[in-house]
Amino acid sequence: MNTVSEIEASAKQRMEKALTDLQHAMGAIRTGRASIHILDTIRVDYYGTPTPLNQVANLHVPEPGMITVQPWDASLLATIEKTIRTSDLGINPANDGKIIRLPIPPLTEERRKELVKKLNGVVEDHRVALRNIRRDSNEHIKRLAKDKKISEDDDRKGQDEMQKLTDVWIKKLDEAAKTKEKEILDIR
Repeated sequence: MNTVSEIEASAKQRMEKALTDLQHAMGAIRTGRASIHILDTIRVDYYGTPTPLNQVANLHVPEPGMITVQPWDASLLATIEKTIRTSDLGINPANDGKIIRLPIPPLTEERRKELVKKLNGVVEDHRVALRNIRRDSNEHIKRLAKDKKISEDDDRKGQDEMQKLTDVWIKKLDEAAKTKEKEILDIR
């Protein structure tokens, strides 16, 4: 990267990825209604390989309070059931021999507060990632100034632009988090 604009473009692209990653991580945090995305973190031992649940079974939401898991290989039923039971989702699976039903119980106020704390931790991790992107970009800009490829004014201006860009993306993270927090705390 030889110009400040190239550094800014690269930083913006990395910050977009951080927001996308946050949205993916927030999808795995449970709200009061059923969503197959809460199972995104579940990995099932499939012939010795930890495999995402959605790659070994059909996932379906037949009603707002229920998720069904129908494995393609019936021998995985017990493994899937045990994996879900031991996960931190707080869901008790019911296995009828062909399909696993996951009743999504209504969240208690205490569980909602735990989920909000978990959400805030995930958001803070992504804020740190944005700050690291800003730091890396500022180091690139300083290196350009040190190598006399840009002027001191461009150095200062580039770092100011990086700060503004970081502030914009942190605001986007916070807005996404606020929306998710509202979903978690919303009692239906």
